[in-house]
Amino acid sequence: MANELNGKRIAILVENGFEQVEMTEPRKALEAAGAQTDLISPQKGKVRAFKHDDPGDSFDVDVDLADANPDDYDALHLPGGVANPDKLRMNPKAVQFVRRFFEQHKPVAVICHGPWTLIEAGVVKGRKLTSWPSLQTDLRNAGANWVDQQVVTDNGLVSSRKPDDIPAFNRKMIEEFREGKHARQEPAAAFAG
Repeated sequence: MANELNGKRIAILVENGFEQVEMTEPRKALEAAGAQTDLISPQKGKVRAFKHDDPGDSFDVDVDLADANPDDYDALHLPGGVANPDKLRMNPKAVQFVRRFFEQHKPVAVICHGPWTLIEAGVVKGRKLTSWPSLQTDLRNAGANWVDQQVVTDNGLVSSRKPDDIPAFNRKMIEEFREGKHARQEPAAAFAG
């Protein structure tokens, strides 16, 4: 996978409470493939991860969400964790940041509870994806076709269920990010936000 993503700049959007391994392992894979990654957060300076229910490590924020521009990135990765996407979906700037990737037809990778932010952004209607099982009703109510699979790819949208899926998730994420823009990667037309 070395050099597959040379010249690509990838946004990783997180809030306090993201699942550590769902950020660190995909980030390592992206950088090993040649991508530049930026950890973006509404938090200033540092953002705190969790390891399941236990506090995890703190990570330096590369770009403050207030200064982040989706136009500067080729793709987006959204880690999970319960608190992380719940906080992001309550932040209008974060929701708009995510939605902009779909408007620009750029690939997006999301894992575990991360799809909560996608629901708020109005981008899951008519899309096939997976997530942590407890989100399946939320996703179906938002018009998504939820499936229980290790990794799902739908026109530039890559999704997985949990940390055990990360190896398969990373392979598909790199493949979709390498391909670049996908004409059918777009927000749902019925979104009124």
